[in-house]
Amino acid sequence: MKILYGVPGEGMGHATRSKVIIEHLIREKHQVLVLSSSRAYTFLKQSFGDCVHEIKGLHFSYKDAQISKLGTVLLNLKQAPESILHNVSRYLQLQHDFHPDLIISDFESFTFAYAKFHRLPIISIDNMQVLNRCKPTVKIPLQVKDDFLVAQAIVKAKVPFAQHYFITSFFDAVISKNSTSLVKPIIRDAIIDAKPTQGNHILMYQTSTTFKKVKEVLNQLPNERFIIYGMNTDEVDGHMQFKKFSETSFVNDLASSSAVIANGGFSFISEAVYLHKPIYSFPIKGQFEQWYNAANVERLGYGRHFETLEADHLKAFLYDVPSFKQNLSAYAQQGNIDLLNELDAILVSLRQ
Repeated sequence: MKILYGVPGEGMGHATRSKVIIEHLIREKHQVLVLSSSRAYTFLKQSFGDCVHEIKGLHFSYKDAQISKLGTVLLNLKQAPESILHNVSRYLQLQHDFHPDLIISDFESFTFAYAKFHRLPIISIDNMQVLNRCKPTVKIPLQVKDDFLVAQAIVKAKVPFAQHYFITSFFDAVISKNSTSLVKPIIRDAIIDAKPTQGNHILMYQTSTTFKKVKEVLNQLPNERFIIYGMNTDEVDGHMQFKKFSETSFVNDLASSSAVIANGGFSFISEAVYLHKPIYSFPIKGQFEQWYNAANVERLGYGRHFETLEADHLKAFLYDVPSFKQNLSAYAQQGNIDLLNELDAILVSLRQ
């Protein structure tokens, strides 16, 4: 089949997950053309070369470690004329050079619009649809209720009326709509191949807290060793080691960690759960999906959900690490086999 695959540019999790699926589709002799933007486009272009083409996507604006709704609207309005012209050009080129049989969207809008205009079948593969196509797994408190309603409305409108929805999730949920499958998270090969061990360091990965704040908090736990990614610096300061990102180094440090600290990003939490690493999660404010991931980490006993990074919270989390490890030991996932088998079955049914 000729498959047009859409990947959003915001957040590298979409790109790393989609890479796994695209590699599988190519192995199965499908002809795949990928459309993406921003960092995801650059990442996928390095892996798949001429199969990947750039479009202009939406971008988030941040202020004080949280998403600025007004800033995001203004930023995208400013870029709208150039983005529209670029995407129209890409559309015309696509019309001339590639005639897909099917669209796969990882929460990406351009390919969805193309599918609807040309009446092509769509398969959705992402984690966000859990907010729309499953019953809530936790009680939504009043202080994040508005964020929940906004997020749910956006997810509902993003890829409606697809032929099938694959929802990737590290937690169980009750499906509430038809044509939906709940599957384990997509895990990249580097994590699948990693051999988890019990090291003496705590891995921290996040970009929403300042360098000063991180040092201030971690200095209050001098007996713990920390390896920190996301600050874009190489530095050793006593029991803290800051590292610039390298996939090999990051995977090794994650696999050998005793626990992890992060925001609420789905991909990193999924990898930590896969490797059975207890999680201290403090979501970026205003991102309900991150709040939901963190809430489910706590619900399942895989770690703790806090609003901020604080020394006292971290001490409480570390005290309970043995019980978190016990709960995580029950989590089982055989790579990506289940999702890939189900996807293949859907593709066969659509081909007939």
